[in-house]
Amino acid sequence: MAEPGYRVVVADIDIPFTRLVAFLVKLAFASIPAAIIVIVVLRLIGWVIGRLFLGWPY
Repeated sequence: MAEPGYRVVVADIDIPFTRLVAFLVKLAFASIPAAIIVIVVLRLIGWVIGRLFLGWPY
């Protein structure tokens, strides 16, 4: 039998501004390689679909 779930309410988060800025800068730098990987994967999928259904590019 499953236990009943507990509700959690976050009332306050105390993060210094400089640490928050540093975290967001790291997040921005980490998103660059992730975006490149997503673009490469989408281009490969588009290339495969183009080759299968349209016969191009040669």
